[in-house]
Amino acid sequence: MDAFIFLVLFSSTLLLSAKASETNCPMMRCAPGAPKIQFPFHAEGLQPHSVHPSFKLACKDNATLIHLPSYGDLVIKSISYDAKRLDLLDPKNCVHEVFLNLDLSLTPFRYYYVVKNYTYLNCSSRLPPSFTEVPCLSGSGHHVYTVEPSLSLPDSCRPVKTVAIPFLYSPYLSDNSFGLGLSWDLPGFQDCEAEGGHCELKYKIRLSSVTKDKVFLSTMISICILGMAMLSVAFLKKYHSKKIHCQQETEEALYPTEIEKSYGDYDGLKPDSDDHHTDKLVNNIKHETV
Repeated sequence: MDAFIFLVLFSSTLLLSAKASETNCPMMRCAPGAPKIQFPFHAEGLQPHSVHPSFKLACKDNATLIHLPSYGDLVIKSISYDAKRLDLLDPKNCVHEVFLNLDLSLTPFRYYYVVKNYTYLNCSSRLPPSFTEVPCLSGSGHHVYTVEPSLSLPDSCRPVKTVAIPFLYSPYLSDNSFGLGLSWDLPGFQDCEAEGGHCELKYKIRLSSVTKDKVFLSTMISICILGMAMLSVAFLKKYHSKKIHCQQETEEALYPTEIEKSYGDYDGLKPDSDDHHTDKLVNNIKHETV
């Protein structure tokens, strides 16, 4: 029972410590007019760590950067916490290079727009004007195009890669941000402002798939199981002790009865009194003399 009380007090201390460490989501900007950085994002070295390494941002030359492992750094143009949307800029000014190389399966992000499979072609000669070349991926000796995967390949072209991307190339993509909208998906997440500022701790408690929550839940379940086991042991111990006590009382109640029965049998052999015994002796002597 003492161990159970200790575990309960220990877990309560952990909860109180976590509650005491809960603070409002810190908000900052890399520069005036730059996007707000708050939970679930954090600025590396300037804010507390976030819940996922993919939400780590960096401030460089007054720009807000996010590093995507399959591609590299992209500039964050804006962040909508309500819509959970990132609008990005490619510092290389080649959005299709991002589309071609970005692997969002390695991140908690996905394209904000509906995607469709397109095939990138690398051609040794230019195709007819009905095909639109991707200038930033093309060079003097090769020409890159995006086409429907079902298209029959010209003899001068070979497929490079088929990927799911938001848009086929068009002159509108000269803007280095066109189509680079990402959304993130964190189960149970609500934006910081809707949580009254106490978003990080609430999010961590709400998640069932986050490791810390699983550890906490497992710990609480273990404490409950241990507590129930100890209560069961204490109950059985008390029940056993009570049973033994009842048996002892029963034996003590029966034992005097047996003694009394023994003495009752013996009373028939005992003389009634000293005087009565003397009278019997005198009568016997008289009878023998006669």
